[in-house]
Amino acid sequence: MDNEMELINRFSRRELKESEVYRFSVILCDNEIDRDGEKFTISALKKLAELYVGKTGIFSHDPRGENQTARVYSAEVVKDSTRTTTDGEPYHYLKAHAYMIRTDSNADLIKEIDGGIKKEVSVGCAISRETCSICGKDVREGRCSHKKGRVYNGRKCFYILDEPTDAYEWSFVAVPAQRMAGVTKRYDPSAVTKSRDDGILEELTAELRREILRLSFLEGDSVPLSLTKAAILRMDPAELLSMKRGLEKKLSPAGCELEKAVDKAAGEKPHENKSYRI
Repeated sequence: MDNEMELINRFSRRELKESEVYRFSVILCDNEIDRDGEKFTISALKKLAELYVGKTGIFSHDPRGENQTARVYSAEVVKDSTRTTTDGEPYHYLKAHAYMIRTDSNADLIKEIDGGIKKEVSVGCAISRETCSICGKDVREGRCSHKKGRVYNGRKCFYILDEPTDAYEWSFVAVPAQRMAGVTKRYDPSAVTKSRDDGILEELTAELRREILRLSFLEGDSVPLSLTKAAILRMDPAELLSMKRGLEKKLSPAGCELEKAVDKAAGEKPHENKSYRI
């Protein structure tokens, strides 16, 4: 117990007492093929175990500070010798140990965790390598013609995620992608640390979300704005842009047709939505 508190106090400004702290464990992700046809390698899980120490837990991947709920103080990769994955590997999972400070405001959350209500989680991380299970090629380089979920000569295609470069956060979510833990992976094709360009992209993405909410309000859709807001938080810039254009078309069909004509005259190719979220 003393060792656990030592690990926790590495992240606190003052030495916390055991009575002040609520500790719990959570399975962040594993090496099983998930519902999106992707899986982590065992080596990726081991690297993520290092990267997730000190990372904060939030809700629904909303990065606002008030959504911070807990912090990982240690993590480990656990092997379950009683089972194997769908593709025949020994089953491994990433188990994180997290803590939060007991306060009046989080008393209900603690009860929900203990009662199994707040259970499913999802992670956000950067992955630098994604290969096809059929041909072994990096799918980002465009030389692989295989599609996730399709069967080739009796083998089902899935993508293998390896070489994590960063771990952003982990979140409590309602519907996870991985059957045992749930994971949302954000893929970073450049595999570099956060830069000035990343900050600009974040600003543009936030502006797209604000514009979508404004257009949704003007369009008067039957979908509540709260649900729209929750949905767009999971979208990448290409998906957000597509949704924005769709709303603009509903509000001003003529304007949308003009935009298409301008794109055609400029020789632009149609936008492609490429998601690397799970």
